[in-house]
This record gives sequence, structure tokens and C-alpha cells, in this order.
Amino acid sequence: MSGHTIFALASGGARAGVAVIRLSGPGAAAALTALAPGKPLADPRRAVLRALRDPATGEVLDQALVLFFPGPGSFTGEDVAEFHLHGGPAVVEGVLAALGQVAGLRPAEAGEFTRRAFLNGKLDLTQAEAIADLVAAETSEQRRQALDQAAGALGQIYEGWRARLIAAIAHVEAGIDFADEDLPEDIDRAARDALAALAGEIAAHLDDGRRGERLRAGVHLALLGRPNAGKSTLLNLLAGRDAAIVSETAGTTRDVIEVHLDLGGVPVIVADTAGLRDSADAVEREGVRRAAARADWADLKLIVLDRADWPDVPADLRALAADGRALVLVNKADLAPVETVEDLGPAPVLALSARTGAGVEVFLSVLTAKVRDLAVAGAGASAAPTRARHRHALEEARTALAAALDGWSTRGPELVAEDLRLAARAIGRITGRVDVEDLLDVIFAEFCIGK
Repeated sequence: MSGHTIFALASGGARAGVAVIRLSGPGAAAALTALAPGKPLADPRRAVLRALRDPATGEVLDQALVLFFPGPGSFTGEDVAEFHLHGGPAVVEGVLAALGQVAGLRPAEAGEFTRRAFLNGKLDLTQAEAIADLVAAETSEQRRQALDQAAGALGQIYEGWRARLIAAIAHVEAGIDFADEDLPEDIDRAARDALAALAGEIAAHLDDGRRGERLRAGVHLALLGRPNAGKSTLLNLLAGRDAAIVSETAGTTRDVIEVHLDLGGVPVIVADTAGLRDSADAVEREGVRRAAARADWADLKLIVLDRADWPDVPADLRALAADGRALVLVNKADLAPVETVEDLGPAPVLALSARTGAGVEVFLSVLTAKVRDLAVAGAGASAAPTRARHRHALEEARTALAAALDGWSTRGPELVAEDLRLAARAIGRITGRVDVEDLLDVIFAEFCIGK
């Protein structure tokens, strides 16, 4: 890859006051000279004003700030150049077209700058993924999680575990190499104790309720209940717009309607679903089936009851509230007072009016606290896995480590050492230390062009 010099717009395609075009590779300095002929190369990491010209016609394209970052002291580890242009589309297109005329330059692919930074040892894979997450972050908590990961919070944990596994492998292999010598028993016991402690740390890390993954991808909420209970009215209230049709006609909602919210810095996807009832209409039956499916995998169920159904809640709705993933809302409290509000099994119960807004402030406070508990770890908690691939690799490592500990004295040191190597290799794949070539295209395809 280092034989090619790549370029791309790094600041996005919208009209703006300033646009940034980035280059990386051995031809970055030559590209600066080609577009700003007759001027000396800018001093490293110093912005200078240059008139940029079309190398074929000499036409002035823009007055721009240019910077040069010689490798390896750059983001990618290669020579990097940047053009800070006026952000009009014609200016950007003109400079990109001019760069395309320079020999040895080609447009960058998605994520290629960050991929080069990884391949040149400037980042590990968890940090590279965090850059993509930071670009995509829409809430304050997503930003914090991505920044922590980009700073190495996850990578340091995993590399520390990998180093401890490698030390244990060395101990076991020493026992193989020096089988004729009696190694002190306390050394062997210390190695096993250290591995048992490591296994406990990995187990605790995995037992995080998938908070990191939820924060990255969003917490899924499902609005469930009978037709005309007020689910769509509540959805519109949460969204601050008419996202769903509200009608007195029962069965208006036939499909799942989603709205994306920011609650306490956590991304939330709220799904309005079809009213739960028996129906002869095939389309409505399909809507009810989809509602039930959404209830099965939602992180939190918001069960909306018409106040007329309280406290004699139908059995099917009681069953939905029985698994600890529900919050029950007794709606239409403006029509008649809700005299008694008690928990429905493990589910808290709140009274409100989605039409007038009465009780909604308390509901939002409770909902925000529940959402944050699902996605945000408490103060002082260590970084959590943010992707399914992290969790899968850690599960592999935990399984291999358990096999090594279970067979420590019965399976022979050769097999124990192999189990430990499998555990170390699984963790190494998370940071990109070993055996990740097949993952790179998948990971960096998530990036935008220019990053």
C-alpha cells in the first residue's frame, strides 16, 4: 500500500467555509509542489498560504493553507499533506481533479488512511474502530466511549491480558524443556493462580450486560399494548413530531414505526408497534406478529395501558411485564384519575397522559435512568467491549483458558500450552496483533472516504 499515494476530501461533502483534502504516501510532497509550483515545500507541521494551480493549465484554483507532515511522525506513519481550501463545491472538485492528474496519486478507498495507520503501527484495531465510532457518534455518551477507546482504553486491557498469557505459556514450556528438573511447586501454583485470576477478569469483562455494544448501536425500546391505548400519541410526544398516524380507528398502526432519540446521552430507537389483539385482517395479524417479535428482542418494553384496563390488566400484557425488561404506563390519566399505581410484578408502573403531557416529565426521568443503566457503566468502570467481534474473541479466549486450567495436571503440558496459545491468539485478534488479515476489509469498509 505504501507504494501508492492516496488523496480524498476529509471534511465531508457539504458546502462549508473550509474544506480539507488529505494525502498520504511517498508522493505527498511532490503533490504539494505540483499544485504550488515555484514555492518551497512548507516546513513540517507549519501552515503556509499557497496559490494552488491546475498542473496542466496553470489556472489558479484557490488560495489555500497547506501543511506537510513527514512520516513517520504523522497520523498514517507516511508522508501526509493537507490542503485547507474554501469549501465551495467547485473549488473542492477543481483541486481533486488536479490531484488526479499528478502521477502516482489515486483516490483513497473507504477507511484507507486509518487502515494505513494501523498497518504502520500507529494504532491498534480497537483504536481504529473507535475513530469510525467517533465520526459516527450522535450523542455525548457515544462520543465519550469512542474517545476512551481511541485513547487505548480497550487495547491496553487486552494487550495486558495477552502479555500475561504469553508469560504463562513460557512457564508451561519451561516445564516441558526442563522436565528432568524439579521446578519449585510454588511457581507452578502461582502460575495457575494467575491464570485463574485472569479467567475471572475476562468473565467479569464479558458480564457487562452488553453496555458498550448497546451504547454504540443504540438501546431498543418497543411500545406495546392494545389498539387505541395511546402508543402512537406517546411516540409522537417523544419524537416531538407526527411520526405516527393517530386515529380513533383501532388498528391504524400495522407495521413497526421507528424513531431515534437521545435520552441522557444514550442513543435510543423507539418502535411503535401494532396493537395486540386477535384480528381477522391478514395485514393486521402480520403487524401483531411483528409486534410480538419486537417485544422478544427489545432491550426495554414500554407497555401502554388504557386506564380502563388498570388494575385488571389482561393476562397477555401481564406476561409481557413479567421478565424484568418492562415499564408499564397507564395512559389517559386525564380522563379519570388513576387512584392506585403499584408495580406490576417486576415492572414499575407510572400514570400519565400522552395527550396533555401530565406525568410525562416523571416518565421521561424514569425512562432515562433505565436507558442509562442499560448502556452506561458507572463511574470508575473499565472500558467495555463495543463490537460483537470483541465479544466473540473473548469467549474463545475464555473457553481455551478454562480448558487449560481444567487440564493443568491431567492433560499434559503440551496440550495446556496449546490451549493457552489459542487464548492468547484470540485476544491478539481483537487488537490486530495476530491473524487479522481477513478482518481488515470488513472493518475498514465501515469508514467514510477520507478517514
